[in-house]
Amino acid sequence: MFSAKQESMPDFPYITLEYLATAVILLDEKSHINYLNPAAEHLFDVSGKNLLGHPLQQVFTDTEQLASAMQHAIRDNASYIEHDLTLGTHAHGKLHLHCAVTPLQLDGLRLLLEFHPMDRPLKLAREEQMLDQTQANRLLLRNLAHEIKNPLGGIRGAAQLLEQELEKPALREYTQVIVQEADRLRALMEKLLTPQNASHYSALNIHEVLERVRSVVLAEMPDNMEIQRDYDISLPALIGDKEQLIQVMLNIVRNAAQAMQGSGTIILRTRIARQVTLVKRRHRLAVMVQVIDNGPGIPPELRDKIFYPLVSGRADGHGLGLTLAQDFVSQHHGAIEFDSEPGRTCFTVLLPLP
Repeated sequence: MFSAKQESMPDFPYITLEYLATAVILLDEKSHINYLNPAAEHLFDVSGKNLLGHPLQQVFTDTEQLASAMQHAIRDNASYIEHDLTLGTHAHGKLHLHCAVTPLQLDGLRLLLEFHPMDRPLKLAREEQMLDQTQANRLLLRNLAHEIKNPLGGIRGAAQLLEQELEKPALREYTQVIVQEADRLRALMEKLLTPQNASHYSALNIHEVLERVRSVVLAEMPDNMEIQRDYDISLPALIGDKEQLIQVMLNIVRNAAQAMQGSGTIILRTRIARQVTLVKRRHRLAVMVQVIDNGPGIPPELRDKIFYPLVSGRADGHGLGLTLAQDFVSQHHGAIEFDSEPGRTCFTVLLPLP
């Protein structure tokens, strides 16, 4: 991306701002964007060419805090610092930023805005905590699987013996249900007990995974469920276990559909993420998959423990879907995170590229 500059102001030292790591936006007297440097383009995932001349309130959402900081700076004719600014973006939802607003009197420019992301240290701390949590969850699930697997054999055998004693063939349908459900649970327990090195990694297209998940969920849900695609078809292939990634995305999308009770819109979005830190390693490129729904959102009391085993917001939920998703993503050296509020929940899965 290239930053936008106005040719009418050649004297302003744009070249200095171009090389700053700090995100900088310059506003004119009407609070229209006059310039933003490459760091700002990267932070907000926008193109400066497209934003030049647009009002700030049109480019961002949730601008109340920023507008207040701008008013303070103009009123006092001095720099004003907002240490914990929440600013909404169309690409990433809400960002938490440190912002400095400085008034200018230079060739029609009025304000200089400097932004420093606060999300990075918080994100690194969350990733480290999530890594420890994933390892604890994996141990808990395997212990749970061992405890469940043993009595399943007894239940299945007892159902088969009972079936032989039944005189009415119609009653055998119920024993068959017991046998089939016992086999299903046993297969799930085997999957939980499977070591990580049993995964089958190969080159795959993430969009094939998403299309498979989309078709499955649409087949399960009524006609008033809409799943939209917002794909970056230029994404390169990644290395992963296709079946595990299908299960990851299926659990997330199915949770979203069930939270909306089968009525609403889900967006499947893919993008390239650059210079990301995943599981304490820096990666130049990663595939970013976002599942966005317009449902009621995750209840506040569940947000800190949504990936814990046996935690579910539904009365009929088993609370293992997101735990398994987190485990499989961790095995791919990736990360899974979410941002939720009423009317918009976004789960983001990041998978490193070779």
